[in-house]
Amino acid sequence: MGKQHHAEIGEFLASRRARITPDRVGLPVYDAAKRRVPGLRRQEVATLAGLSVDYYTQIERGKVNGISEAVLDAIARALQLDEAERSHLFDLHRSATTSPQRPRPRRTKTIRPMVQRLVDSMTVPAFVRNARHDFVCGNQLAYAFYSPLYPDPLHPDPGQPVNFVRFCFLDPRARDFYPDWEWMADSAVNLLRTDAGRDPYDRGISDLVGELSTRSEEFRVRWAKHNVRLHYTGTKTFHHPVVGDITVTYETMPLPADPGLVLTIYSPEPGTASADAMTLLATWAATHLGETALAADDQAERSPSQRPEQ
Repeated sequence: MGKQHHAEIGEFLASRRARITPDRVGLPVYDAAKRRVPGLRRQEVATLAGLSVDYYTQIERGKVNGISEAVLDAIARALQLDEAERSHLFDLHRSATTSPQRPRPRRTKTIRPMVQRLVDSMTVPAFVRNARHDFVCGNQLAYAFYSPLYPDPLHPDPGQPVNFVRFCFLDPRARDFYPDWEWMADSAVNLLRTDAGRDPYDRGISDLVGELSTRSEEFRVRWAKHNVRLHYTGTKTFHHPVVGDITVTYETMPLPADPGLVLTIYSPEPGTASADAMTLLATWAATHLGETALAADDQAERSPSQRPEQ
């Protein structure tokens, strides 16, 4: 068990108590001018959780072996953690107290044909991402929707996965594609932090975090905040270079048979300008991406013996 995973708990708890003021939890403040922390002191968290100061201090220092779920629940209540934050705290504790040599769920490396048939059968953008937020597979409309993420938007290559978080922070086109870039950037980091907490030994995630922390100040600042969130349903707005602004409702569903993979579906509200834009995008996809797919299939079918002699 690496010290880094123990430290993660302390950093997370410190970031949570820093955002809560004493008056928010009903504690009196006798001399606000002398307070040296922006939020709660360790002593105050310990009091709210019904723990001794020494015990809570040891927890923030990463000494978490032997801590019960009841203690974690008490700390979560004291810090007013939401569902995502509470789940993240328990994920961090499990990671810090479990040996990496113990069996963990197998991470899916290939897409099962059934999953590909599922996304292909949908008439709206449907795609699958992994825990490090790579676009793993999708239907034709999903590739058209996310064509700006590819070096050649007219010819997105399914064999070269793109990464949503890397695009958001390292590609200048992202600020056009995401009209509310600040919100999207926050969301991308918070989701990645959540997935990292579930499996801190995932080398792909740690490599991505290292790369982005080195190359993007915007990412580095957000990552240091330790914010997390759950991502099941909601609304997003994009600015697609072909069809303009398009607002969609999304649903995300983990694939239990494929640990680490998440299916996402986008659908605009019927009868809206976004629905018209989606129809136009489908036409564009059938014209441009369909021609590309046919050309690729034709090339693959022509073996060296079938090609004309030079």
